[in-house]
Amino acid sequence: MRKIALFAIAAVALASCAAPKEQEAAKKEIGIELYSVRDLIGNPEKFAKNSEATLKAIADYGYTSVEAACYGEGKLYGLTGEEFKAAIKAAGLKTLSSHVVRYLEDEEIASGDFSAAMPWWEEAIACHKAAGMKYMVAPGINIPDNLKDLKVVCDYMNAIGKLVKENGMQFGYHNHSHEFNEVEGVPAYDFMVQNTDPELVFFQMDVYWADNARVSPVEYFKKYPGRFTCLHIKDVAEVGQSGKVGFDAIFGNFETSGTQDIVVEMEGSSYPEEEGGILRTCKESAEYLIAAPFVK
Repeated sequence: MRKIALFAIAAVALASCAAPKEQEAAKKEIGIELYSVRDLIGNPEKFAKNSEATLKAIADYGYTSVEAACYGEGKLYGLTGEEFKAAIKAAGLKTLSSHVVRYLEDEEIASGDFSAAMPWWEEAIACHKAAGMKYMVAPGINIPDNLKDLKVVCDYMNAIGKLVKENGMQFGYHNHSHEFNEVEGVPAYDFMVQNTDPELVFFQMDVYWADNARVSPVEYFKKYPGRFTCLHIKDVAEVGQSGKVGFDAIFGNFETSGTQDIVVEMEGSSYPEEEGGILRTCKESAEYLIAAPFVK
């Protein structure tokens, strides 16, 4: 009997030790675009002053990773890649991705020669690799008014994607609404998907901006399966409260879209600062996604 009792006590102890790990494993992976809190930490000076408290709040709300939105001259928010990674890790978060772009000049598009842009990308890639990023994402471009020039942009994206892949990361493109406008009778977004290499370029569909353009994210998932490795989850303000975006259908088609990660972005808040402002919007958006049965 004593052996049985000891075994039972040991089993309970093991179960109690295992429980936190099981709970941690069950935590939903939800990233947040730091552009959402740009008024608090949107530049190096603000980041130095407010990042500790802001990042702690973000982690407390249930977000697990961040997407950066302030890169310049080899640094993220004024920090080296290693320093930025350490700051994010100190808050209990992970570095997931970053919005970063070097636009082509008109002369580069006209000539089709974008070689002068590549050293800029090499420096940016080194910073993001040191920061532990999984993705580097171009946050948009000015769409040319003809397909010849748009093809140059696609070739440029392929060249960037090749460099990024060689450094162990993935390169993507984030849309707004204007990409769904037609260029010489073809939706620019479709042309971009069709003329970029799936091995080098993925598409970070912003589902809110797609909805604003009156296109269905799910229909695009079905049209170009596997191209949407990471998504921007966005609403009018707090995610899930407007009823405007069909999040259940979007999340229900991840197997088709190829989505591995989601990043929440807030353009603004329904609440004035005295009622919690953007941090309240971040919190309520996280609560919605954590509670939603369709979010894995």
